[in-house]
Amino acid sequence: MSECLFCKIIKGEIPCYKIYEDDGFLAFLDIFPKTEGHTLVIPKVHTEWVWDVKNLGKYFETVGKIARHLREKNNGNMVRSLVYGVEVAHAHVHLMPGQENNLSGKQLSGADLEKIRQRLTMIK
Repeated sequence: MSECLFCKIIKGEIPCYKIYEDDGFLAFLDIFPKTEGHTLVIPKVHTEWVWDVKNLGKYFETVGKIARHLREKNNGNMVRSLVYGVEVAHAHVHLMPGQENNLSGKQLSGADLEKIRQRLTMIK
């Protein structure tokens, strides 16, 4: 999928604010976040729909691992999840720390995103 935005991020053609990566999955900050730490978790193999991801169980184990990490980094506050894949035709799960959309989807500066990334980056 040469035109897929997320595939270009996976290939390194478009930069991202990565907080987690393993052989199969990548998690990075949404540049139009609803909350501080709003993260997208995607499979590295292009798949249009979440429910078609090969090894769906491993995908959701990874999503859960990242959600627990975000909760820990945000003082135990809840992390909401959303499967809503219409913006980009590549499977993705949104993880949004907190109970409110306090950033309302406005684009953050690179400096702000980098500060958040440094706080949230996790080691495998």
